[in-house]
Amino acid sequence: MTRTTGATLATAAALAVTATLMTAPSATATTTTTTHASAPAAEVSPHAAQTIDNIGASGAWWVNDLARFDPKVRARVARLLFSRQGLHLSSYRYNIGGGGTGVTYAPRAPEDFLAEDGTYDWSRDKAGRTFLYYAARYGVRDLIGFVNSAPAAWKTNGKSCGGYLKAENEQDFARYVADITDHFARQGVRLDHISPFNEPTNSFDGCGQEGMLVPVEQRDDIVRALGAEQERRGQRTGIIADESTSTVKFNDEVPRWIDQPGTAQYVDRLAHHTYDNPGDADRAKVHETARAAGIASWSTEICCFGKGGTGWAQEYDPTIDGGLNLSRIIYKDFAVAHDSAFQWWVALSEMIGSDPHSRNDQGWNDGLIYYDPDYAANGNQTLYFTKRYYALGQYSRFVRPGSVAHDVTGLPAGVEVSAYDRGGQWVAVVNNHNSTDTALNLHFNSKTPRAAVRAVRTSAEENWARVAEPSLARGTLSTTLAARSVTTFVLDQKRHSAPTALTGALVGAQSGKCLTADASGAALAGCTGDAAQSWSYDARGALKGSQGYLTAGSGGLTATASFTGAAGQRWLLNGNGQIVSEASGKCLDVSGRSTADRARVIVYSCTGGDNQAWSRE
Repeated sequence: MTRTTGATLATAAALAVTATLMTAPSATATTTTTTHASAPAAEVSPHAAQTIDNIGASGAWWVNDLARFDPKVRARVARLLFSRQGLHLSSYRYNIGGGGTGVTYAPRAPEDFLAEDGTYDWSRDKAGRTFLYYAARYGVRDLIGFVNSAPAAWKTNGKSCGGYLKAENEQDFARYVADITDHFARQGVRLDHISPFNEPTNSFDGCGQEGMLVPVEQRDDIVRALGAEQERRGQRTGIIADESTSTVKFNDEVPRWIDQPGTAQYVDRLAHHTYDNPGDADRAKVHETARAAGIASWSTEICCFGKGGTGWAQEYDPTIDGGLNLSRIIYKDFAVAHDSAFQWWVALSEMIGSDPHSRNDQGWNDGLIYYDPDYAANGNQTLYFTKRYYALGQYSRFVRPGSVAHDVTGLPAGVEVSAYDRGGQWVAVVNNHNSTDTALNLHFNSKTPRAAVRAVRTSAEENWARVAEPSLARGTLSTTLAARSVTTFVLDQKRHSAPTALTGALVGAQSGKCLTADASGAALAGCTGDAAQSWSYDARGALKGSQGYLTAGSGGLTATASFTGAAGQRWLLNGNGQIVSEASGKCLDVSGRSTADRARVIVYSCTGGDNQAWSRE
């Protein structure tokens, strides 16, 4: 990664907000008249999907630079990340350093706590501990310790970059991580989760940062060693693994280690990164992998997309384009992978490139807030905000831990909506990727919204701006979305509001034909409008046709007369048209991509194909 010069940023800083010690950025005031939308209504599913655990970011690396900033600036950063007026993050990833031995870039060489004589020096890593303690004082829900490299003395190459953890030191490493957990607990800072290895297929042997290879066959050994050590001490810290770089690696490698005897019992959450820019098929496979293991999945790292898309690219983009791309990734992780958490990579970064205010090809989209890499020479401690900061806040400030996700179907082109039941309130986060204002009607099929209490928007000109609330009538939200914007709506719910089932035909995107109930479960047939093609989907996740409840089992699809609540009788209606079995995470699929009448309908791994996409009519 390239670095800009201090002279360039010092000049640019004169144009920036120079009040570096002010409070968190206030919302841009906006007055907007909401017009009644005439679009067909999208539907919020009456059936709950996953419960959201947290939304957060990482404290790796930048903390080492901020150790030399004015304490008032550090305090301001803490407010920007953790306070209700800032991002109000509900998770924070603390980097348990590996000592930085051999790492060539000092900010990415965090100290470890292990002294040469085998004792502990708890005065180390003051920079990292500062923001961990800030997160704890602000009451961040989930504090996560994650390891890029074990201490160098236990590595095959004696460095904090590249190499492997030696097998004979696995137990030493487990005790070390457990000792750190105990130490912080004694300081009043409980680590809720530990990730013992991060991106285990990346060695980072170029030594620009810490890293450690962990082969698939060693991952279960480390998890069991740490889990048993925690169990022996009575620690309640959950283990997350394996933090694969990509969804493809996650889906391929997790089943190979999680199924080893005595391993799954120690894993609290399965973790993946999305640097492969996954499509819907790979994200849906994450859900299938997690369902097979019986453990919820988290999306725990992403950054560095650009050039107009969500794929890896070198670019610094502080504009709404970058904000909308981040919001799209969050939407996809929650709505397709059904992850229970989203965690951005570094909260702050110095990789600002040539201009902190404009898109450029010298920097990187790895942070939410930026600072001058040459602050030490020029004294510039200005903080530069990106639209990614505000886009993440459209979720993190409102979608709080315990919020329950509900899928949304039938959306207009260019619009993405994720809806969350927050216990007495609905929260809907809406992305409008269109370059024009777009009408939206959104119908809630359970816990009918009673009143709109808040609408907050980020756009090219606005940051968390309070805008006019949408209109509500008979359970339907109506509004016009501003072009290229992210808007969060908060709605109070009526008490004792009975859920309403979704009813109608289900039409295959590939064939244009209807899902038709028969004695064997379902088949494909030309749409006739008869009773066999009418389906009801209710708050239990049941999909009922004229022959009974559609049920997925080991022998395939069947129709059953009664609903028992078994996972094989529950389905998720993904916003992309997938109908997903909660038993397996697999999709309702037209076998062989057939378009013929009476073509067999089965449950099959989600591929993203149009033979697995269904629309309700």
